[in-house]
Amino acid sequence: MAFLQLDDVAKAFGPVSVIKGIHLAIQKGEFVVFVGPSGCGKSTLLRLIAGLEIISSGTLRLDGRDITDLPSSKRDLAMVFQSYALYPHMSVYENMSFALKLAKVNEAEIKRKVERAAEILNLGAYLQRTPRELSGGQRQRVAIGRAIVRQPKVFLFDEPLSNLDAALRGQTRVEIAKLHRDLGATTIYVTHDQVEAMTLADRVVVLRDGRIEQVGSPLELYDRPANRFVAQFIGTPQMNVVAADRLPGLTGVGAPPDGSIGLRPESLSLQAPGQGTLQGQVELIEALGAETLVHVATERGAQLVARLGCRTAVQVGDKVGLGIDLSAAHHFDAQGRAVTAVVH
Repeated sequence: MAFLQLDDVAKAFGPVSVIKGIHLAIQKGEFVVFVGPSGCGKSTLLRLIAGLEIISSGTLRLDGRDITDLPSSKRDLAMVFQSYALYPHMSVYENMSFALKLAKVNEAEIKRKVERAAEILNLGAYLQRTPRELSGGQRQRVAIGRAIVRQPKVFLFDEPLSNLDAALRGQTRVEIAKLHRDLGATTIYVTHDQVEAMTLADRVVVLRDGRIEQVGSPLELYDRPANRFVAQFIGTPQMNVVAADRLPGLTGVGAPPDGSIGLRPESLSLQAPGQGTLQGQVELIEALGAETLVHVATERGAQLVARLGCRTAVQVGDKVGLGIDLSAAHHFDAQGRAVTAVVH
């Protein structure tokens, strides 16, 4: 039996169905990330697991125990919010120890747990400071520390890095990955940032309109998307997906005539005009230093992005040929379902 089991979990707000029958099994020690576009239900699903919203129907089990109707305080879960939710008048130590004091844990045990969490999170020098004396990253670490000291069975993270700047997000993401490795705790993490999902997760759950589109390891989703939605949601820049009839010469390699062909940007290469599988004109060049993204409009009007692992001498307006690694092509039917997918 899975450590955390969701069986046909659903949530409706009045006549509006938000979560539509989720089935999901999460194993002990697993790091699972929920991703999807805004409004897909990922944060609502996390709140249902946490007990912050009432489940309309279905069953939620933790370590074999039915917790569907238990209040959040009885679920043995700890949640880290996007907004930190720290008490501004309390010190770091007091914020981290507050839940333990409410549970009437003895002071010596509280001190041991708080100091251990502070050591893990490099907060030892800040225990007597108040939140306003800390940076955003330090405040988020305090919020994480408050969850650690409770030693829950499952950690729940609701977009914990979205309030941080880009550099701090990267740094804190690494810290969370190390923390999970060191604690071995079961973790569910909600984000709209697929880089976080790809770098943190053991498995990624892609949601859309309150339903699960696909579950798998980050590279499984990248290499073998179940449908066009997952194919274009996972990967930056997103997969080029073009109607099969706009890519002459490729329709005979697996795509239905009324379907579409998906090409990852790295499966395209620039060649001299007249060479390659397709011909086009450069419309935009994004020189990023370590890589270059070249936007090309083909003769039939398809818009394609090629990722080059080097710099290029081509200019906007230049005519180019496009080479295509056909072994890396993905094919989708008219409903957007994967017909064939590359297996690396």
